[in-house]
Amino acid sequence: MAAQLSLPWRECGEASTDGGRAEVPRPAAPAVPSPAPALLFVRNGRARRYILRVLPDATVRVTIPRHGSRREAEAFVRTRTRWIADRREELDVRRRDTRWRAGQHVWWRGVLCTVEIGSATGAEVTVRCGDLRATSPVREDYRPVLEPLMRACAARELPVRLRALAATHGLDVARVIVRNQRSRWGSCSRDGNIALNWRLLQMPAAVCEYVLLHELMHLRQPNHSSRFWAEVEAVCPDYPRARGWLRSEGLALC
Repeated sequence: MAAQLSLPWRECGEASTDGGRAEVPRPAAPAVPSPAPALLFVRNGRARRYILRVLPDATVRVTIPRHGSRREAEAFVRTRTRWIADRREELDVRRRDTRWRAGQHVWWRGVLCTVEIGSATGAEVTVRCGDLRATSPVREDYRPVLEPLMRACAARELPVRLRALAATHGLDVARVIVRNQRSRWGSCSRDGNIALNWRLLQMPAAVCEYVLLHELMHLRQPNHSSRFWAEVEAVCPDYPRARGWLRSEGLALC
């Protein structure tokens, strides 16, 4: 079992009457209302609570427990309208074009860097993005050229940063892994293993540090209780600003 810091672009979402996976507060839904979602009510005699799940086609499935009612299920849906809107927006983002074309801006080390194409050398061109350099044949999408460079940098740098912070706060980390996670910024297992998303190196340094500290504090509190957030605030007093950046810009790190 692991505590985790979820990305704002999960493949799908789930919420329940006991909190479910929606452990991080979300910003308000867009001012322009989206079309009302299609609702699918399903009764499950083994369910202990009402559960919402946003399916890949944006339909909202509502699970009704054995002793529940349709009216209570509809009331539960009304209390989760913001959450549903956020999950549907995440699905929309995942359907968007994720190619990195020449002239496009890409987050790297906290800066929106331009994908620049330099002079040709034979059949290849020079590709630049921030401090990254590579050669490549001319192509429509330079993400396959640049992303491996970013991931290699993250694999070298993020474990060093995490262990330095752990030493500062008197914590021991068993193992640090950098992954291409699709549903979370990071996670911390109960045996002290921490997994980090390589995209943390795309963020501003302060936001990246918040995520690292967030995972480290799970070594003290393996949950998202008030005690956990008190630990986070003690080591990262400005963490709400970092969380705000993740909410507003995290969708672009896809």
